[in-house]
Amino acid sequence: MTLAEKVKLSHLITKISYFALLILLTLWYLVIAPAQTDHPWVIWLIHFLPLVAFIRIVIKGDARGHAWLCFVLLLYFIGAVFATMMPLTRWLGLTEAILICILFTSAMMFARWKSQHDRGLR
Repeated sequence: MTLAEKVKLSHLITKISYFALLILLTLWYLVIAPAQTDHPWVIWLIHFLPLVAFIRIVIKGDARGHAWLCFVLLLYFIGAVFATMMPLTRWLGLTEAILICILFTSAMMFARWKSQHDRGLR
């Protein structure tokens, strides 16, 4: 597999897992298990907005932005592990943790392969 093919494949996996994570968070906090408050959308926004800030980067394919996304994903992974420990949210937390692992790995590999590919073109 050539470097260009690796870049393309990792970018595709990153986009799919990124949007799957956004959908999971939306379903989790607004439909499946909303917070027991008057405004569950506030909790959803706290989880959703930091990830949505990377939407342009993920679509456009900026290597440095993907590396920053990986740093942010570490915080989400901690939350997913905590959710896995709770009986009511065990499967949602496990699903989120798996999606985050896939997204983290594909985004990190994209950042690495894209920077290598760009250096080879210069």
